[in-house]
Amino acid sequence: MAVKVARVLEAIKFEHTIFSLPFIYLAMVVGANGWFGWRLFILATIAAVSARTFAMAANRYLDRFIDAKNPRTANRPTVTGEVTEGDLLVMMLGGALAFIGSSYLINQLAFKLSFLFLIILWSYSYFKRFSVLSHLMLGVSLALAPIAGVVAVQEAIPEWSIFLAAGVMFWVSGFDIIYSIQDIEFDRREGLFSIPAKTGEEGALAVAQMCHGLAILFWALFVAYAGIGFWGWVAVIAGAIVLYQEHQLVKENLVNIPKAFFEMNGWLAILFFLLISWHYI
Repeated sequence: MAVKVARVLEAIKFEHTIFSLPFIYLAMVVGANGWFGWRLFILATIAAVSARTFAMAANRYLDRFIDAKNPRTANRPTVTGEVTEGDLLVMMLGGALAFIGSSYLINQLAFKLSFLFLIILWSYSYFKRFSVLSHLMLGVSLALAPIAGVVAVQEAIPEWSIFLAAGVMFWVSGFDIIYSIQDIEFDRREGLFSIPAKTGEEGALAVAQMCHGLAILFWALFVAYAGIGFWGWVAVIAGAIVLYQEHQLVKENLVNIPKAFFEMNGWLAILFFLLISWHYI
């Protein structure tokens, strides 16, 4: 049983929840002007984990035949059969129900938006079949995190949260473009759409740099509009430094892409949350 659970968690890359959770909590802290209470913390965490479970299970289910052809993904548990199609369908259904249920317990706006959010999360996997905007669509999917966070505490979507979400969208789009460089030849051979397949390695890195520049710009606007002050600007500068280091790491050697993808971006999300939260202590 433990082995099965481990393979399921590996299949849905549970550890990648680190990209969205800090921004959910961050939006909640800013929206509540401090600590927002244990009830909302627990419900928001359940909503975040269940939404990610739904999204990743849907992605693995819809991409299972593509993953089987790609040497980089051919050993995934969803390809080898260690995690079955039935398992994925159960995770999708369970994740969707848990997300809708926890959203209902949060407030009415969260409940109403939960259905739209699930549609967006489901849609991401289809985009690579017909548009290079697949990277941006993944960014939109994770940009829902801070929107969900502020809706949980304010039952509204203030202006500053739009800037925060836009920053997340371009941040995620940029690092997804970098990650997709690993699949340039496969995407071209299979007729899949991605920025790297269309522009090549150098073009993809240039577009990723532009995305990350926009991410910093929108995060700066978020700090200004939310009136966070000193620690907010420290967070923006720290984010810019981390993203610069990420690009330097990839330029040094493409073999560093997985490390840049997970470690650098994971630290960025945590740093951003901790530094801005310090303003409210």
